Amino acid sequence: MTTQQLTEQIIKKKSFLCIGLDVDLNKIPQHLLQTEDPIFEFNKAIIDATHHLCVAYKPNTAFYEAYGLKGWKALEKTINYLNDNHPDIFTIADAKRGDIGNTSTMYAKAFFEDLAFDSVTVAPYMGKDSVEPFLAFKDKHTIMLALTSNQGAFDFQTKQVEGKELYKQVLETSKNWKNSENLMYVVGATKAEYFAEIRKIVPNSFLLVPGVGAQGGNLQDVCKYGMSKNVGLLINSSRGIIYASSNDDFAQAAAAKAEDLQQQMEVVLNNK
Repeated sequence: MTTQQLTEQIIKKKSFLCIGLDVDLNKIPQHLLQTEDPIFEFNKAIIDATHHLCVAYKPNTAFYEAYGLKGWKALEKTINYLNDNHPDIFTIADAKRGDIGNTSTMYAKAFFEDLAFDSVTVAPYMGKDSVEPFLAFKDKHTIMLALTSNQGAFDFQTKQVEGKELYKQVLETSKNWKNSENLMYVVGATKAEYFAEIRKIVPNSFLLVPGVGAQGGNLQDVCKYGMSKNVGLLINSSRGIIYASSNDDFAQAAAAKAEDLQQQMEVVLNNK
């Protein structure tokens, strides 16, 4: 999916919502544990109930890898279900990979070719040669960590290096990498006051924004400072949507939470 196609979906659905599929078997409804593949059955129900309200889904791969081969198979079934039934949905493998040379190429093949995700998250700490292998894949997107929503972000990302915050140097440097037009960036919603500065550096790039909902990020502030002329935002909510209920009505409860966010986004888009 190209960024133009993603923007078209945002306009069509009046939503820039991304739903995180971070499945914890200790939190899903107990009756699903009796099924052959509880993780996939949970994801399928969430997708069926919410796909018309969002433009992206983001499975965090740790929640699948933790269950070994069964978890990885559930991830494969989930992405296949999305690609077969909802090809208009943008898919994000939240894997936060990043290594040099051929290793990054193999990571990219795993997510872009074998699993056929549209995008993958990567960590930029190892620099250019750890990110460019991901950028080499046509019509695929690399979502690089820029300024994250966790408290530990202040350990490094906002430190002054030669008179400029490190996250700003990361953003500026990445613009010069080969195929940098395939870059998107992760910026946490809990850092809303930084969005204006980030937009000075990457005015048109898509930003994946976690932290709205359970982590306390404010949608209106993110949109005020972070929205570009082509929207340029994917607002992620995971726990706040998928665990809205632990009962048999979990999918309907998730849809209600997703619809609430979608309606807020529709107001923002109408005002824009």
